[in-house]
Amino acid sequence: MKKKATKAVMAFDGKRVKMSSFCVMEGEILVVNILGTPGAKKDAVGKAQGIQLRVRVTATPVAGRATDHMVRFLAKEFSVSPDDITVVFGRLNINKQLRIKAPKKMPSVVAKALSKKDSA
Repeated sequence: MKKKATKAVMAFDGKRVKMSSFCVMEGEILVVNILGTPGAKKDAVGKAQGIQLRVRVTATPVAGRATDHMVRFLAKEFSVSPDDITVVFGRLNINKQLRIKAPKKMPSVVAKALSKKDSA
């Protein structure tokens, strides 16, 4: 049985935004919902799973180290500094929301999701 994607409502900068995807651009900020997998064999950006993007990291889930490692990994993937990524919630959880300031590069799964929104 296939799960139906639901819309997540997230608040940032005092505004509520409906998301039917795992990512949305708000000005120059990319907001991404993450489903993290710590302790993986290699770091990787995976596929969308409903309203979350799967991201695997090699770090173990101890005291937020996996999230810190994920931020450094994603900074390289989006060609930004780790300081340009904010963990909105989920630092100690597999479900996270990140804000990435002015990403210079996009992994293909993110670029594809954003282009679908632009053409809709």
